[in-house]
Amino acid sequence: MDFNGSGGGNELHNNQFYPSEESKPLLGEMSAQQPPPPPLEGNNNHKAGPCSKRSLLHSSSGMRYKLLQEGDIQVCVVKHPRTFLSKILTSKFLRRWEPHHLTLTDSSLVSATPTGYMEAPLSYSTIEDLQLLSWDNAPKYCVQLSFPGGTVLLQAANSYLRDQWFHSIQWKKKIYKYRKVLNNPSRWDVVLKEIRSLVDMALTSPLQDESIHQAPLHIISTLLAENTNLSAQDHENIIVAIAPLLENNHPPPDLCEFFCKHCRERPRSMVVIEVFTPVVQRILKHNMDFGKCPRLRLFTQEYILALNELNAGMEVVKKFIHSMHGPTGQCPHPRVLPNLVAVCLAAIYSCYEEFINSRDNSPSLKEIRNGCQQQSDRKPPMPMRLLRTEPPTPPPNTTLSPPPALPLSPPPSIVNSSEILVELERNNNTANTLRKAPAEGDSEPNLIDCLLVSPALNALSIQLPAHADRVLGCFALILKMLSDYDDWRPALASLLQPIPFPKEALAHAKFTKELKYVIQRFAEDPRQEVHSCLLSVRSGKDGWFQLYSPGGVACDDDGELFASMVHILMGSCYKTKKFLLSLAENKLGPCMLLALRGNQTMVEILCLMLEYNIIENKDTQLQIISTLESTQVGLRMYEQLCDRQRELKELQRKGGPTRLTLPSKSTDADLARLLSSGSFGNLENLSLAFTNVTSACAEQLIKLPSLKQLNLWSTQFGDAGLRLLSEHLACLQVLNLCETPVTDAGLLSLSSMKSLCSLNMNSTKLTADTYEDLKAKLPNLKEVDVRYTEAW
Repeated sequence: MDFNGSGGGNELHNNQFYPSEESKPLLGEMSAQQPPPPPLEGNNNHKAGPCSKRSLLHSSSGMRYKLLQEGDIQVCVVKHPRTFLSKILTSKFLRRWEPHHLTLTDSSLVSATPTGYMEAPLSYSTIEDLQLLSWDNAPKYCVQLSFPGGTVLLQAANSYLRDQWFHSIQWKKKIYKYRKVLNNPSRWDVVLKEIRSLVDMALTSPLQDESIHQAPLHIISTLLAENTNLSAQDHENIIVAIAPLLENNHPPPDLCEFFCKHCRERPRSMVVIEVFTPVVQRILKHNMDFGKCPRLRLFTQEYILALNELNAGMEVVKKFIHSMHGPTGQCPHPRVLPNLVAVCLAAIYSCYEEFINSRDNSPSLKEIRNGCQQQSDRKPPMPMRLLRTEPPTPPPNTTLSPPPALPLSPPPSIVNSSEILVELERNNNTANTLRKAPAEGDSEPNLIDCLLVSPALNALSIQLPAHADRVLGCFALILKMLSDYDDWRPALASLLQPIPFPKEALAHAKFTKELKYVIQRFAEDPRQEVHSCLLSVRSGKDGWFQLYSPGGVACDDDGELFASMVHILMGSCYKTKKFLLSLAENKLGPCMLLALRGNQTMVEILCLMLEYNIIENKDTQLQIISTLESTQVGLRMYEQLCDRQRELKELQRKGGPTRLTLPSKSTDADLARLLSSGSFGNLENLSLAFTNVTSACAEQLIKLPSLKQLNLWSTQFGDAGLRLLSEHLACLQVLNLCETPVTDAGLLSLSSMKSLCSLNMNSTKLTADTYEDLKAKLPNLKEVDVRYTEAW
């Protein structure tokens, strides 16, 4: 369309109608000489009143709107008449409204159907003024866009949509102009004023949208990225100016980079405390994934390090962590802990990053471990290369020897790279650390065994540069602080269960010593969800239990922590036999040593190994007995074990009835009294239905080796009792658990009772998944009752 009036009145060319963008002010005013547009007439039957009755409207300050990106609206263009012919062509009888689907791009208004009035895009830079219009006798809700040569009218369906279009176009126009103004700054005092004006505009806008605050931040972020030679004072002025926008918004990546630089260069600046603190608090409370924006995590890390550089040091960090948790016993923000742990893990990893990168060409842990297990006729192993990018030539006496041969001890090798000093030493007691190889040669290598078995990594000490050492101390202390909060400890244990640290950190004595406090807190927690995380996440992987047990690279005591972990795990571990088998296979020596020193937990462990026939070798059994008899507490517990064994043998020898039914209302004490007073070695069928027995009676039931049928209908027998039965009553064939409080946790343990052929789980908390699992693992199961359960 042609706004010069030379065309047919409705076709207007962009280069004839719009002036250049650079000549327009930020908020242009309508020209005083510009005549008001004539009255308009739409496509409906309403008639427009005289121009004198048209009024300018202002948006209600209390309303809030969403920023429009696109929408349907009626468009009309009115030219300013200059000749008699153009007056005729622009009269109300020849004017019309066109429906258009307009898109508000970053630089212009564009129609989805570029014809008619909107044949060419309408650039924001050509718009001189925006006004809200209405007529007294024809209430059309219009927005007037004025520019040299004419006016564009946008008609909405109601006043709310009209105001929404008005504020959206106004926002797009202003942000476009600010982007151009700040793209090529000349004077920084003017730039700072423009930044403050931009921030004020974003804060006072009636639009409510994430982009309203993010767009100014991105503009300022781009400005800072392109101007890196700013003074420290300019840094602080800009940060203070944009601080209000950061109260409810994450900083964009480039701005995070700018903040990190300020934290590193001026950690004692008041901006760090006054401006960055609420920003970091918001990041920790609301961030969902640091993987999508790693610079947010880096900024949080640098902020914490800046706090650590203050005079009070870690006391300030402690107060910050406490403020993130809150004064109550339960932190109200579930994302704080995972985000803090992510920051700590990344910071600790960065301390060893140069060391880690230098071993890219070194053999993998799997190669190291498999190399230790091969026979002497294998190929020569690849030597360990820790910090050299070029593979060094191994000395003749560094060849890995297969067990159990003892390699000669070479002189220590000192490798100096950058600021990291690595000292490799050969342990003279290599024979004591060699482990039994797993049956599968292709299994995943055991991390602790790699550090202990491999002669090249048998003793590894790392010295970090001063800065890395401060970073390590700061974030290791944060992990210790996190473990002190009871409500955070279960989630923290779960996050650290699959050991997330590099092997260099695990071989660093300072780090493992700092982390020992966290593991001790896990071992002291009575909740199974916490202390069970001390074990490996799956078989074939190492857990904290292996790492801090005697012989592990992190063990720096005489086994006190190991004994504490064993004690808490034995108290709640339902797979008692499996756990004892693992101890007997891997940690029997440390257990006997601690028992010899009078550790009561280890004395109990050795007695249980004898009671459950965990140890098959007679010589080993005699050695355990000698160990128990060497201390007073061990001798007493061994005598009690012998008494129980004699009673059990006597019970089995005497025989007794094959069927027994206890009266209703009987208790655990009644059952124990009955079984201890008679002969029940032949008892095959026991009914405890409608009695008051609980899981505690399982201690008596496992003494009935001939038991095949057990009725626990309508008792308080629970999960703990089921777990004990599943380990000892392998011959049980019929089990009735109807109306008992058992759950999936206990029912899953029944999968080891392969002799079960009849199982009643009516009216229990059985789920469908557990039921399917039991059916798959119990091949002899023929009769099952799952009525009134989820699996029904």
